Amino acid sequence: MAASGYSDLREKLKSMTPHRDDYKNKYADGTSNGSGKGRKRKYRESDDDEYEHSDDSAELREQEARRVRSSILQKSIFTPEECALIEEKIDEVVAKGEAGLYREHTVDRAPLRNKYFFGEGYTYGAQLEKRGPGQERLYRKGEVDEIPSWVHELVIKRLVSNGVIPEGFVNSAVINDYQPGGCIVSHVDPLHIFARPIVSVSFFSDSALCFGCRFQFKPIRVSEPVFVLPVRRGSVTVLSGYAADDITHCIRPQDIKERRAVIILRKTRPDAPRLDSDSPLSSSPAERPAPLKAKRSHRKADPDAAHRPRVLEMDKEENRHPSFSRHRRHSISSENYWRRGQDYDKHRESSGRKVKMRRH
Repeated sequence: MAASGYSDLREKLKSMTPHRDDYKNKYADGTSNGSGKGRKRKYRESDDDEYEHSDDSAELREQEARRVRSSILQKSIFTPEECALIEEKIDEVVAKGEAGLYREHTVDRAPLRNKYFFGEGYTYGAQLEKRGPGQERLYRKGEVDEIPSWVHELVIKRLVSNGVIPEGFVNSAVINDYQPGGCIVSHVDPLHIFARPIVSVSFFSDSALCFGCRFQFKPIRVSEPVFVLPVRRGSVTVLSGYAADDITHCIRPQDIKERRAVIILRKTRPDAPRLDSDSPLSSSPAERPAPLKAKRSHRKADPDAAHRPRVLEMDKEENRHPSFSRHRRHSISSENYWRRGQDYDKHRESSGRKVKMRRH
Protein backbone atom coordinates (compact mmCIF):
# COMPACT_ATOMS: atom_id res chain seq x y z
CA MET A 1 0.00 0.00 0.00
CA ALA A 2 2.96 2.27 0.59
CA ALA A 3 3.90 1.94 -3.07
CA SER A 4 0.50 3.19 -4.14
CA GLY A 5 0.84 6.26 -1.94
CA TYR A 6 -1.74 5.23 0.69
CA SER A 7 -0.88 4.39 4.30
CA ASP A 8 -4.47 3.46 5.19
CA LEU A 9 -6.83 1.21 3.23
CA ARG A 10 -9.76 3.50 4.12
CA GLU A 11 -8.09 6.38 2.28
CA LYS A 12 -7.71 4.23 -0.84
CA LEU A 13 -11.37 3.15 -0.75
CA LYS A 14 -12.44 6.74 -0.26
CA SER A 15 -10.45 7.87 -3.30
CA MET A 16 -12.05 5.13 -5.38
CA THR A 17 -15.64 6.19 -4.46
CA PRO A 18 -15.65 10.00 -4.25
CA HIS A 19 -19.27 10.08 -5.36
CA ARG A 20 -20.35 8.83 -1.92
CA ASP A 21 -19.27 12.07 -0.25
CA ASP A 22 -20.84 14.09 -3.05
CA TYR A 23 -24.10 12.19 -2.64
CA LYS A 24 -24.06 12.70 1.10
CA ASN A 25 -23.40 16.45 0.85
CA LYS A 26 -25.82 16.80 -2.04
CA TYR A 27 -28.88 15.60 -0.13
CA ALA A 28 -28.08 16.25 3.52
CA ASP A 29 -29.57 19.75 3.25
CA GLY A 30 -32.42 18.65 0.98
CA THR A 31 -31.09 20.41 -2.17
CA SER A 32 -29.80 19.03 -5.46
CA ASN A 33 -28.16 22.01 -7.13
CA GLY A 34 -27.84 24.66 -4.43
CA SER A 35 -30.88 26.50 -5.75
CA GLY A 36 -33.16 25.40 -2.93
CA LYS A 37 -35.29 23.21 -5.22
CA GLY A 38 -35.99 19.54 -4.69
CA ARG A 39 -36.12 19.65 -0.92
CA LYS A 40 -37.22 16.07 -0.54
CA ARG A 41 -34.76 14.60 1.95
CA LYS A 42 -33.08 11.45 0.61
CA TYR A 43 -30.32 10.96 3.14
CA ARG A 44 -30.31 10.77 6.87
CA GLU A 45 -27.22 9.85 8.83
CA SER A 46 -29.00 8.86 12.03
CA ASP A 47 -31.94 9.50 14.26
CA ASP A 48 -29.66 11.52 16.50
CA ASP A 49 -28.77 13.81 13.60
CA GLU A 50 -32.46 14.36 12.90
CA TYR A 51 -33.12 15.12 16.54
CA GLU A 52 -30.46 17.83 16.51
CA HIS A 53 -32.39 19.63 13.77
CA SER A 54 -35.75 19.41 15.56
CA ASP A 55 -35.11 22.10 18.18
CA ASP A 56 -36.85 24.83 16.19
CA SER A 57 -39.86 22.62 15.52
CA ALA A 58 -40.11 21.66 19.18
CA GLU A 59 -39.98 25.30 20.21
CA LEU A 60 -42.72 26.23 17.74
CA ARG A 61 -44.90 23.42 19.01
CA GLU A 62 -44.33 24.51 22.59
CA GLN A 63 -45.30 28.08 21.69
CA GLU A 64 -48.47 26.83 20.05
CA ALA A 65 -49.23 24.64 23.06
CA ARG A 66 -48.95 27.71 25.31
CA ARG A 67 -51.39 29.61 23.09
CA VAL A 68 -53.85 26.74 23.25
CA ARG A 69 -53.51 26.37 27.02
CA SER A 70 -53.97 30.10 27.63
CA SER A 71 -57.33 30.12 25.81
CA ILE A 72 -58.89 27.23 27.75
CA LEU A 73 -60.82 27.48 30.99
CA GLN A 74 -61.48 24.36 33.06
CA LYS A 75 -63.52 24.01 36.24
CA SER A 76 -64.63 21.08 38.41
CA ILE A 77 -68.22 21.94 39.21
CA PHE A 78 -70.27 18.74 39.37
CA THR A 79 -69.98 16.34 42.32
CA PRO A 80 -69.96 12.56 41.83
CA GLU A 81 -73.56 12.44 43.07
CA GLU A 82 -74.62 15.11 40.57
CA CYS A 83 -72.76 13.29 37.82
CA ALA A 84 -74.59 10.04 38.61
CA LEU A 85 -77.97 11.80 38.35
CA ILE A 86 -77.08 13.42 35.02
CA GLU A 87 -75.73 10.11 33.71
CA GLU A 88 -79.10 8.48 34.45
CA LYS A 89 -80.73 11.19 32.33
CA ILE A 90 -78.26 10.54 29.51
CA ASP A 91 -79.18 6.85 29.61
CA GLU A 92 -82.83 7.87 29.23
CA VAL A 93 -81.92 9.90 26.13
CA VAL A 94 -80.14 6.86 24.67
CA ALA A 95 -83.15 4.64 25.37
CA LYS A 96 -85.56 7.10 23.72
CA GLY A 97 -83.26 7.29 20.71
CA GLU A 98 -83.18 3.50 20.38
CA ALA A 99 -86.98 3.45 20.59
CA GLY A 100 -87.29 5.98 17.75
CA LEU A 101 -89.01 8.61 19.91
CA TYR A 102 -86.97 11.56 18.60
CA ARG A 103 -87.25 13.50 15.37
CA GLU A 104 -85.16 12.27 12.47
CA HIS A 105 -82.36 14.83 12.72
CA THR A 106 -82.08 14.65 16.51
CA VAL A 107 -80.09 11.40 16.41
CA ASP A 108 -76.92 10.80 14.38
CA ARG A 109 -75.29 7.37 14.67
CA ALA A 110 -71.69 6.45 13.92
CA PRO A 111 -69.51 3.46 14.88
CA LEU A 112 -68.86 3.60 18.63
CA ARG A 113 -70.29 7.16 18.87
CA ASN A 114 -73.85 8.51 18.81
CA LYS A 115 -74.83 12.19 18.76
CA TYR A 116 -78.10 13.67 20.02
CA PHE A 117 -78.91 17.22 18.86
CA PHE A 118 -81.32 19.39 20.85
CA GLY A 119 -82.48 22.96 20.22
CA GLU A 120 -80.50 23.31 17.00
CA GLY A 121 -79.04 20.73 14.64
CA TYR A 122 -76.84 21.16 11.60
CA THR A 123 -75.45 19.28 8.61
CA TYR A 124 -71.81 18.24 8.64
CA GLY A 125 -69.44 15.63 7.25
CA ALA A 126 -71.07 13.19 4.82
CA GLN A 127 -74.42 14.98 5.22
CA LEU A 128 -73.18 18.05 3.33
CA GLU A 129 -74.49 18.65 -0.19
CA LYS A 130 -71.17 20.37 -0.89
CA ARG A 131 -68.15 19.13 1.04
CA GLY A 132 -65.77 21.36 2.93
CA PRO A 133 -65.58 23.84 5.82
CA GLY A 134 -68.08 26.66 5.63
CA GLN A 135 -70.73 24.48 3.96
CA GLU A 136 -72.45 23.47 7.22
CA ARG A 137 -76.08 24.55 7.53
CA LEU A 138 -78.59 24.63 10.38
CA TYR A 139 -81.74 22.61 9.94
CA ARG A 140 -85.04 24.45 9.81
CA LYS A 141 -86.51 25.37 13.17
CA GLY A 142 -88.28 22.42 14.77
CA GLU A 143 -86.45 19.67 12.88
CA VAL A 144 -84.65 18.55 16.04
CA ASP A 145 -86.18 18.12 19.50
CA GLU A 146 -86.08 20.88 22.10
CA ILE A 147 -83.41 20.93 24.80
CA PRO A 148 -84.64 18.60 27.57
CA SER A 149 -85.72 20.34 30.75
CA TRP A 150 -83.21 18.36 32.82
CA VAL A 151 -80.34 19.85 30.79
CA HIS A 152 -81.56 23.33 31.75
CA GLU A 153 -82.14 22.43 35.41
CA LEU A 154 -79.15 20.20 36.15
CA VAL A 155 -76.46 21.55 33.82
CA ILE A 156 -77.07 25.00 32.33
CA LYS A 157 -78.26 26.63 35.56
CA ARG A 158 -75.16 25.39 37.39
CA LEU A 159 -72.90 26.89 34.73
CA VAL A 160 -74.72 30.22 34.89
CA SER A 161 -74.54 30.35 38.69
CA ASN A 162 -70.79 29.62 38.53
CA GLY A 163 -70.18 32.43 36.06
CA VAL A 164 -69.12 30.15 33.21
CA ILE A 165 -71.77 31.43 30.77
CA PRO A 166 -74.34 34.25 30.91
CA GLU A 167 -78.07 33.71 31.32
CA GLY A 168 -79.78 32.83 28.02
CA PHE A 169 -76.56 32.00 26.20
CA VAL A 170 -77.29 28.37 25.29
CA ASN A 171 -79.74 27.48 22.51
CA SER A 172 -77.99 24.31 21.28
CA ALA A 173 -77.16 21.22 23.31
CA VAL A 174 -75.49 18.11 21.89
CA ILE A 175 -74.86 14.86 23.73
CA ASN A 176 -71.99 12.75 22.37
CA ASP A 177 -72.07 9.19 23.69
CA TYR A 178 -68.80 7.28 23.13
CA GLN A 179 -68.04 3.60 23.54
CA PRO A 180 -64.42 2.42 24.12
CA GLY A 181 -62.37 3.12 21.00
CA GLY A 182 -64.80 5.75 19.72
CA CYS A 183 -63.52 9.05 18.38
CA ILE A 184 -64.26 12.33 16.62
CA VAL A 185 -61.80 13.44 13.96
CA SER A 186 -59.96 16.76 14.08
CA HIS A 187 -62.22 19.75 13.45
CA VAL A 188 -63.05 23.32 14.36
CA ASP A 189 -66.63 24.00 15.44
CA PRO A 190 -68.06 25.91 12.43
CA LEU A 191 -67.26 29.60 12.88
CA HIS A 192 -70.24 30.70 10.80
CA ILE A 193 -72.65 28.56 12.84
CA PHE A 194 -71.58 28.92 16.48
CA ALA A 195 -70.64 31.89 18.63
CA ARG A 196 -67.84 31.52 21.15
CA PRO A 197 -67.12 30.15 23.70
CA ILE A 198 -67.71 26.41 23.23
CA VAL A 199 -68.66 24.76 26.53
CA SER A 200 -68.57 21.02 27.28
CA VAL A 201 -69.18 18.92 30.38
CA SER A 202 -67.81 15.35 30.70
CA PHE A 203 -69.52 12.33 32.26
CA PHE A 204 -69.13 8.59 32.96
CA SER A 205 -65.29 8.51 32.79
CA ASP A 206 -62.09 10.52 32.37
CA SER A 207 -60.68 11.16 28.92
CA ALA A 208 -58.61 13.71 26.97
CA LEU A 209 -59.13 16.41 24.36
CA CYS A 210 -56.28 16.72 21.83
CA PHE A 211 -55.32 19.72 19.71
CA GLY A 212 -53.48 19.88 16.39
CA CYS A 213 -53.73 16.19 15.41
CA ARG A 214 -54.01 14.71 11.92
CA PHE A 215 -56.04 11.54 11.31
CA GLN A 216 -55.19 8.80 8.81
CA PHE A 217 -57.32 5.75 8.15
CA LYS A 218 -57.05 2.09 7.09
CA PRO A 219 -55.67 1.55 9.66
CA ILE A 220 -56.66 4.50 11.78
CA ARG A 221 -53.71 6.52 13.06
CA VAL A 222 -53.43 9.88 14.78
CA SER A 223 -50.38 12.15 14.67
CA GLU A 224 -48.79 13.54 17.79
CA PRO A 225 -50.93 16.29 19.38
CA VAL A 226 -49.66 19.80 19.89
CA PHE A 227 -51.43 19.81 23.24
CA VAL A 228 -53.29 17.19 25.29
CA LEU A 229 -55.91 18.40 27.76
CA PRO A 230 -57.08 15.88 30.37
CA VAL A 231 -60.85 16.04 30.93
CA ARG A 232 -62.20 14.51 34.13
CA ARG A 233 -65.64 13.26 34.90
CA GLY A 234 -67.72 16.22 36.06
CA SER A 235 -65.31 18.82 34.67
CA VAL A 236 -66.34 21.79 32.54
CA THR A 237 -64.14 22.81 29.59
CA VAL A 238 -64.51 26.20 27.88
CA LEU A 239 -62.83 26.87 24.54
CA SER A 240 -62.41 30.38 23.20
CA GLY A 241 -59.89 32.39 21.20
CA TYR A 242 -57.02 30.39 19.75
CA ALA A 243 -58.15 27.00 21.11
CA ALA A 244 -61.60 27.38 19.55
CA ASP A 245 -60.78 29.10 16.26
CA ASP A 246 -57.17 28.60 15.15
CA ILE A 247 -56.37 24.95 15.82
CA THR A 248 -58.33 21.73 15.41
CA HIS A 249 -59.37 19.54 18.32
CA CYS A 250 -60.36 15.89 18.41
CA ILE A 251 -61.06 12.82 20.53
CA ARG A 252 -58.60 10.00 19.83
CA PRO A 253 -59.68 6.33 20.00
CA GLN A 254 -56.98 5.47 22.55
CA ASP A 255 -58.30 8.15 24.93
CA ILE A 256 -61.74 6.50 25.22
CA LYS A 257 -60.98 3.49 27.41
CA GLU A 258 -64.43 3.33 29.01
CA ARG A 259 -67.84 4.63 28.05
CA ARG A 260 -67.81 8.43 28.08
CA ALA A 261 -70.44 11.08 27.35
CA VAL A 262 -70.07 14.82 26.87
CA ILE A 263 -72.73 17.52 26.79
CA ILE A 264 -71.73 20.35 24.44
CA LEU A 265 -73.48 23.67 25.03
CA ARG A 266 -73.32 26.38 22.36
CA LYS A 267 -75.09 29.42 20.96
CA THR A 268 -75.84 29.70 17.25
CA ARG A 269 -75.05 32.95 15.48
CA PRO A 270 -78.07 35.06 14.47
CA ASP A 271 -76.90 35.07 10.85
CA ALA A 272 -76.03 31.35 10.70
CA PRO A 273 -77.27 29.91 7.34
CA ARG A 274 -80.10 27.37 7.29
CA LEU A 275 -81.14 24.72 4.82
CA ASP A 276 -83.76 25.80 2.29
CA SER A 277 -87.22 24.38 2.78
CA ASP A 278 -86.92 22.42 -0.49
CA SER A 279 -83.57 20.87 0.45
CA PRO A 280 -83.54 17.06 0.26
CA LEU A 281 -82.11 17.00 3.80
CA SER A 282 -84.99 19.05 5.14
CA SER A 283 -88.21 17.40 6.30
CA SER A 284 -91.43 18.48 7.92
CA PRO A 285 -90.95 19.41 11.61
CA ALA A 286 -94.01 17.38 12.53
CA GLU A 287 -92.66 14.17 11.04
CA ARG A 288 -91.12 11.64 13.37
CA PRO A 289 -89.43 8.43 12.21
CA ALA A 290 -91.01 5.06 12.87
CA PRO A 291 -89.57 3.20 15.88
CA LEU A 292 -86.27 1.59 15.05
CA LYS A 293 -86.22 -2.12 14.38
CA ALA A 294 -84.46 -4.25 16.91
CA LYS A 295 -80.84 -4.66 15.96
CA ARG A 296 -77.56 -5.68 17.44
CA SER A 297 -76.09 -3.09 19.68
CA HIS A 298 -72.38 -2.62 20.21
CA ARG A 299 -73.24 -2.04 23.85
CA LYS A 300 -74.03 -5.74 24.33
CA ALA A 301 -70.68 -6.90 23.02
CA ASP A 302 -67.24 -6.54 24.51
CA PRO A 303 -66.03 -3.38 22.72
CA ASP A 304 -62.42 -3.93 23.75
CA ALA A 305 -62.23 -7.25 21.91
CA ALA A 306 -62.84 -5.82 18.43
CA HIS A 307 -60.81 -2.70 18.87
CA ARG A 308 -57.91 -3.81 21.01
CA PRO A 309 -55.43 -4.16 18.08
CA ARG A 310 -56.21 -0.67 16.84
CA VAL A 311 -55.82 0.93 20.25
CA LEU A 312 -52.65 -0.94 21.07
CA GLU A 313 -51.08 0.01 17.74
CA MET A 314 -51.78 3.68 18.41
CA ASP A 315 -50.52 3.40 21.97
CA LYS A 316 -47.23 2.03 20.61
CA GLU A 317 -47.01 4.91 18.15
CA GLU A 318 -47.69 7.39 20.94
CA ASN A 319 -44.91 5.86 23.05
CA ARG A 320 -42.46 6.20 20.16
CA HIS A 321 -43.16 9.92 19.92
CA PRO A 322 -42.98 11.65 23.32
CA SER A 323 -45.48 14.46 23.60
CA PHE A 324 -44.23 18.03 23.66
CA SER A 325 -47.25 19.16 25.67
CA ARG A 326 -46.91 19.65 29.40
CA HIS A 327 -50.00 19.49 31.55
CA ARG A 328 -50.00 22.36 33.98
CA ARG A 329 -53.02 23.38 35.98
CA HIS A 330 -53.98 26.98 35.54
CA SER A 331 -56.80 29.23 36.57
CA ILE A 332 -58.32 32.12 34.67
CA SER A 333 -60.85 34.57 36.00
CA SER A 334 -64.23 33.86 34.37
CA GLU A 335 -64.97 37.54 33.92
CA ASN A 336 -61.63 38.32 32.30
CA TYR A 337 -61.80 35.15 30.23
CA TRP A 338 -65.23 36.06 28.87
CA ARG A 339 -64.14 39.61 28.04
CA ARG A 340 -61.02 38.37 26.28
CA GLY A 341 -63.12 35.95 24.22
CA GLN A 342 -65.38 38.78 23.09
CA ASP A 343 -62.39 40.97 22.18
CA TYR A 344 -60.92 38.09 20.22
CA ASP A 345 -64.11 37.68 18.17
CA LYS A 346 -64.04 41.39 17.28
CA HIS A 347 -60.40 41.11 16.24
CA ARG A 348 -61.17 38.12 14.00
CA GLU A 349 -64.05 39.92 12.30
CA SER A 350 -61.77 42.84 11.46
CA SER A 351 -58.80 40.76 10.35
CA GLY A 352 -60.77 38.27 8.26
CA ARG A 353 -58.23 35.52 8.89
CA LYS A 354 -59.14 32.18 7.34
CA VAL A 355 -58.66 28.96 9.24
CA LYS A 356 -58.16 25.56 7.67
CA MET A 357 -60.67 23.14 9.14
CA ARG A 358 -61.35 19.45 8.85
CA ARG A 359 -64.64 17.70 8.31
CA HIS A 360 -66.13 16.14 11.44
